[in-house]
Amino acid sequence: MTDTPPTLTCANHPTVETGLRCKSCEKPICPKCAVLTPTGYRCKECVRGHQRMFETAEWYDYPLAMAVAGILSFLGSLIIGRLGFLALFVAPIAGVIIGEAVRLVLRRRRARRLFQLTAAAAAVGSLIPILLLLSSLLMGASFMGILFSLLWQSYYTAMVTSTVYYRLGGIQIK
Repeated sequence: MTDTPPTLTCANHPTVETGLRCKSCEKPICPKCAVLTPTGYRCKECVRGHQRMFETAEWYDYPLAMAVAGILSFLGSLIIGRLGFLALFVAPIAGVIIGEAVRLVLRRRRARRLFQLTAAAAAVGSLIPILLLLSSLLMGASFMGILFSLLWQSYYTAMVTSTVYYRLGGIQIK
């Protein structure tokens, strides 16, 4: 008799044979279920459990962060409409200020979904002047008179939304 090692099958896909195990829990996993980490392969459940350890946000952080980001973004969009070309330089700075104000209010608590919702609130706050400009077009205002204001407001929305998100969540290169 020869001692052949038993064939392992993936814990999540019982029909798939594998020789791979999770580094944390030793569960057999197939390449579809494996997540490469700096220290080896782990199953998706262990990776999610590890990520939850870093998500420290409380329930009240969500409406608080969204309100701060939305209000500050709206106020910034009112200023951007009057700056014209200077919006190219002021919009990213406004995004940093909004991101840092939210971080201050949150007292450095964090969660990925919190950062996504905060960026969405910043986008919604900055869209209000764009909607007002578009409604003035429907009322018969000159398109050429509104074109540059609409351009600067749209640029502000894009810059503030992305800057707030990356300021809170950090740039993660994968």
